[in-house]
Amino acid sequence: MARSVRPIRHFLWAAAAVLACVNVAFGARFQSGSHPEKKHEAKRQVELLEEEWRVAQLAGDVATMDRMLSDDYIGISMTGQVSTKAQQLDRVRNHKVVIHRVDLSDMKVKLIGSIAIVTSRAEVEGINESGPVRGTFRYTRVYQRLPSGAWKITSFEATRIPSPKSSRDQPASEPAAPPGGSMASRSVTSYEWSSKREDPADWRGPFYLQRL
Repeated sequence: MARSVRPIRHFLWAAAAVLACVNVAFGARFQSGSHPEKKHEAKRQVELLEEEWRVAQLAGDVATMDRMLSDDYIGISMTGQVSTKAQQLDRVRNHKVVIHRVDLSDMKVKLIGSIAIVTSRAEVEGINESGPVRGTFRYTRVYQRLPSGAWKITSFEATRIPSPKSSRDQPASEPAAPPGGSMASRSVTSYEWSSKREDPADWRGPFYLQRL
């Protein structure tokens, strides 16, 4: 009798193991099916935080900034200045950095586990320690989601986008060499061609460069 019980027990253990594997597989499929919704919700949360940070910048709201920044926050400004959380808050508190306008566009949020990487374009007007600030910037801000579910800003870096050059900034076109002139002479922009002959219409004679 004891011998017949052992095979039954082994069968039951094997069946339980199979059922456990099936449950894990179905659970994984269920989670993967709902994952896109969770990802979309997380991105939406970060986008709202970006707007909250923008409003805090315009208002000089140190309390909100203190709540949103992580204790190990590191920021790199457009001038290459590195700031900790305490230094960044101090700059705002003492009006060393004042933002008058921030218009955001082309925002993208990338999620990697509990990390959210935000890239965006910003039109900024304000002042800092160096004087007035005005221009277009690209920035990267990194958020980390804590076990509590709250997001904290851990890193920031901004880069100025160069302004397009106007026509006045473009180099002047070089004058073309007259008939018979060498190609090398075309690189000279501060000289003009002149004929040694009295008749300027007669280009058959030798040429020389006359300084303007």
